[in-house]
Amino acid sequence: MVHVFKIDHLNIHESYFKGKVEFRGDDYTINIQDERRGKVLKLPFKLKKKQKVLVRFSGPNNLAVEDFLPFEGESEWVEVDSTPITFFIADHQDQFDTLEIIDDLAEA
Repeated sequence: MVHVFKIDHLNIHESYFKGKVEFRGDDYTINIQDERRGKVLKLPFKLKKKQKVLVRFSGPNNLAVEDFLPFEGESEWVEVDSTPITFFIADHQDQFDTLEIIDDLAEA
C-alpha cells in the first residue's frame, strides 16, 4: 500500500527539519533528522507488518530522495530518521511537496 502525505512546509533547525504534512484531511507534525538513534520511521497509524518500508520525498522536476526504513511503531508525529534523506533535503530545501510511505513494494 502507498500512503501519500502532502507536505505543507519543512523548516530547518540546527540539525533537523520540522514541519507539517497532511494525510487524509488531517494535519500532522513531521520531524526529519539523521540516524542518531538508527534508521527509524514512526507514523500516526499502524502498518500491517513491522518491516522495512520505502520512504520517498518528491517534488517538481523529478526531484526525489528515498531510503528503506524500519517501521518502529506509532507516534503522534511522522518521524523519519535517515541521514541520506536529511542531508538531501538540506541541499534542496523548500523543493518537496510529497511524502510517500510504500509498505508493499509490489505496488510501487
